[in-house]
Amino acid sequence: MEWVKQYALYIVMVAGFIVGAVCMWALSPLLNQDNTGEVENEWLLEDKEFEEGVETSQEEVNSSDDVMVDIKGEVKDPGVYELKNTQRIVDAIQVAGGFLSEADQQQVNLAQKLTDEMVIYIPKVGEESVSSLPTLNDGNEGKINLNQATVEQLETLPGIGPTKAEDILSFREENGSFKAIEDLKEISGIGEKTFEKLKDLISVD
Repeated sequence: MEWVKQYALYIVMVAGFIVGAVCMWALSPLLNQDNTGEVENEWLLEDKEFEEGVETSQEEVNSSDDVMVDIKGEVKDPGVYELKNTQRIVDAIQVAGGFLSEADQQQVNLAQKLTDEMVIYIPKVGEESVSSLPTLNDGNEGKINLNQATVEQLETLPGIGPTKAEDILSFREENGSFKAIEDLKEISGIGEKTFEKLKDLISVD
């Protein structure tokens, strides 16, 4: 028994190490379960925040696409309607119930894109041609709105004849609304000199 007394301290240390290892092994599933739960909760929170962010962004995009247009004249249900800025006058006419029998459809540019606060007027047969009227904004009253004017209205501008008026409408239909009056210079035949004569007579909103 002498060797037991001699190595008693080492035996106690080894036994303690074994007991500690067994305890750690027994508790490891509980520790892992807690950590896993925390990680899963973090993932759920991150997913929820991401989804909320996507929904908010989508709502902002959708709201920015909406336009309000006022449809008057020879349509079945004239009034103010909410549409998309990618739609055209033909879509607005359909929403308003379609043309009345006396409507002069030949005088309306059905391919024109819609803009916010747009006024669309459908004339009777024999009435002056006005497919869309410019809205009255401060500083723009009396000006020709490049995004809403008809060929006849554009021809009242100095230096704009039938050909250039058609070119302006074609540019608008192909590229969408004018963002600034300076965009007019992108049309062939309208240079700086012509633009200087027009800039105080035109608007885009």
